[in-house]
Amino acid sequence: MLESYVTPILMSYVNRYIKNLKPSDLQLSLWGGDVVLSKLELKLDVLEQELKLPFTFLSGHIHELRIHVPWTKLGSEPVVITINTMECILKLKDGAQEDHESCGSSSTNRSTTESMKSAVKPRRVQQSASPDPDLPPGYVQSLIRRVVNNVNIVINNLILKYVEDDIVLSVNITSAECYTVDEFWDRAFMDISATDLVLRKMINFSDCTVCLDKRNASGKIEFYQEPLLYKCSFRTRLHFTYDNLNSKMPSIIKIHTLVESLKLSISDQQLPMFIRIMQLGIALYYGEIGNFKDGESEDLICHTKDILGNITGAEDETSSVMQYPTQYINQDPYLHHDDDQQQGWVSWAWSFVPAIVSYDDEENDSSGTDDGTMLHPQKSQSLKDPVISIGFYCTKATVTFKLTEMQAESSYYSPQKVKSKEVICWEQEGTTVEVLMKGELFFDCQIGFVGCQAMCLKGIMGIKDFEENMNRSDEEAYFFNCGENLSAKGMTYLTNSLFDYRSPENNSIRAEFILDAAHHKETYTEIAGMQRFGAFYMDYLYTMESTSGKVSGNQQDLSSVKSEDFGNVQEMSTKSLIVGPLNLRLDSSAVHRIMKMIVCALEHEYEPYSRTKPDIVDGNRTMPSSEEVALLEEYIPTRLTTFTVLKCTIIIPVAEFNLLDHLMPIIMGEKNLSGLLNAASFQPLRPLPSIRILVDKVNLEHSVPMYGEQLVHMVSSLGQPSDNLLHYCYSHCYLKIFGFQAALTSLDSKGLYCFPVPVIPSFSTAVYGKLIKFPKYWTKRAHVPLTECIFELPNLTVQATRAQTLLLQTIYQSWCRPVGNVSSVVVNEALLNEVFQTSELFIMSKVKYSFSQNCQKKPYHYALQNT
Repeated sequence: MLESYVTPILMSYVNRYIKNLKPSDLQLSLWGGDVVLSKLELKLDVLEQELKLPFTFLSGHIHELRIHVPWTKLGSEPVVITINTMECILKLKDGAQEDHESCGSSSTNRSTTESMKSAVKPRRVQQSASPDPDLPPGYVQSLIRRVVNNVNIVINNLILKYVEDDIVLSVNITSAECYTVDEFWDRAFMDISATDLVLRKMINFSDCTVCLDKRNASGKIEFYQEPLLYKCSFRTRLHFTYDNLNSKMPSIIKIHTLVESLKLSISDQQLPMFIRIMQLGIALYYGEIGNFKDGESEDLICHTKDILGNITGAEDETSSVMQYPTQYINQDPYLHHDDDQQQGWVSWAWSFVPAIVSYDDEENDSSGTDDGTMLHPQKSQSLKDPVISIGFYCTKATVTFKLTEMQAESSYYSPQKVKSKEVICWEQEGTTVEVLMKGELFFDCQIGFVGCQAMCLKGIMGIKDFEENMNRSDEEAYFFNCGENLSAKGMTYLTNSLFDYRSPENNSIRAEFILDAAHHKETYTEIAGMQRFGAFYMDYLYTMESTSGKVSGNQQDLSSVKSEDFGNVQEMSTKSLIVGPLNLRLDSSAVHRIMKMIVCALEHEYEPYSRTKPDIVDGNRTMPSSEEVALLEEYIPTRLTTFTVLKCTIIIPVAEFNLLDHLMPIIMGEKNLSGLLNAASFQPLRPLPSIRILVDKVNLEHSVPMYGEQLVHMVSSLGQPSDNLLHYCYSHCYLKIFGFQAALTSLDSKGLYCFPVPVIPSFSTAVYGKLIKFPKYWTKRAHVPLTECIFELPNLTVQATRAQTLLLQTIYQSWCRPVGNVSSVVVNEALLNEVFQTSELFIMSKVKYSFSQNCQKKPYHYALQNT
């Protein structure tokens, strides 16, 4: 009977994650075709072990679970699993402790046996058939595979909460449904076949609401903020490509999500909490949380964090000199660590994503070799690593910043509410976030958007500059714009996604991916990025290549590979950021709103996730061997970041009002001692004199050693390190500015700027600087400079009449000398009429300036060359 094969599969899922189920009652209900279970408690320890999240579950329950099995139409209708009201509460794990006694979680009662099993066996999800060896082949096995591939999962009212300090982050999804679709992404009953080795899924999320509130010391929310995201719907397409019918793991996995409209709302009280959540994600990504317990001493070699990663040394080298190849490979943030250590986010994500479809034969394929090096299992594992493409696409997104004030309620026992006022809005079109990875040897993330703009709303700090009764135009409200309109650009942000009808997957063609670093750089250039997006483009690439071919595949077992094999592994990390043509107007309205957001972001008392390590240098350092020095000379991994801005236009007008004396002390870390603000009337100043700055191109390059402290530790111990090794012990920064020019202009009452009067004609300049990494290691090296800077200016011309100089002084003083709550700037019309006459030409040409400071911190030495 089919029931004898299908029922155990369904029971294994339900019984695995739900407490106190009677298998006999569940089996009888399944045979009847429908199961209804109420008030179920989840096995939190199993969820933590299987998901491998950096969080612990405080609670988790399901109000109602329904399972419908169409026994008479099992080959043509899907099994439907419906969950009505599922709620889970999570919090961050306490340090490196895997037991959560201080969390108050029921997950602390996990059994020792289950913990041992989870440490030995990886996560598994039965994808095709029961592991019963007596399962008959042929029709029955094929039918079971079809049943599993077409299971529909429906979740109504999913509630997820995360608590930390005074933060309560809650996500509520009214409905989420996952089902199988055909090649046109329509609901269907499908299965993979010899002619179409593809399985497609669709997940629809309806009415997703995200709230961010603050709780008091007793855990109660005194007043509720407006939701960050309110009733947002989106859909996700999943595309799995298999090599053959017997493949248990897809060779290509694509998971793409599309949101038509995304409206975020952040208040001044939510902004610090929102930044805290973002910092949590960054800390998890870099593995900066829970590396060691409080009170424990850190080993300088074993627990060292470089600026962009979680770094953990080999256990057998904690008391000896660091071995360059081993530490440089084992300590990358993208590599797996032992189960009892805190792992980086990318390692966790990679360990979870492939588990969606499981390695069924993983245990048999990775039993090891006679010499214990595990090289053959790694090679076998590398062949199984699928290409994973994860994409997020948003047609239009808006982020609104609001200022709040308390609102009294009629009832004493009613919770307090807040009244909010919108002050600034950011609009963005054609957003793309794409991640491509294969194993742990290739990782690429691309982010871009087609166009964006920012505008002022309402009033700020008592100044009603954009209230409705002001009747100001939209052109005056928008102070920033970049890129193009989506209607003019087209749907380029969806190129090659599952939502692009031209993509290979939507034309029954197997997709091809660029997984080679050199080919990747040739394809994804600055020009290609701007052609696809137009406003912003970022490409982050990390690769690890083996020059000998001995190391490839799963880096989870790298700790067991012989140390001499690691010298042939080369890591590379590059990050390119490009900003398209932009226009920025820094008037009083925009500056005060930006400054107010900065002040609100600083008003918190959260402790940083990462702690600064004690500045201790081991005096008994061992000299590295000649082989280790040769490896350093051959290749040193670095992180290179390039930032480019194209065609930048910045306008700085006279400050129409100036309240910066209320904001700057807080930004500078001081208390605001100024008096209270009073509402003041505001009238736009016209004509409005301004400084216009044009820049053709700005390019910034920054490089830093990937494992700085380990590198400096070794190089500083050498008697006479080479110039090449010393070069990599610095962080280097190179700034180039092309076509910089400044002029005076004026905005009239019609919103038009007059013809600009040049003050600084176009010129180019460059600045180079380098800073030694970890100067504590160089205190006894007086000949090694700590810093060095070179400034090159081929020519500079400044030309201004007396009237133009006075106007420049007026603009400067309007910003630097606030007068009361509103600055009383008066511009003489006669001065504006005279400002366009040019005289008094000042010329400086061909100036080269450099300075350096040595390790003993003597006064700066200057070298000036003027021709």
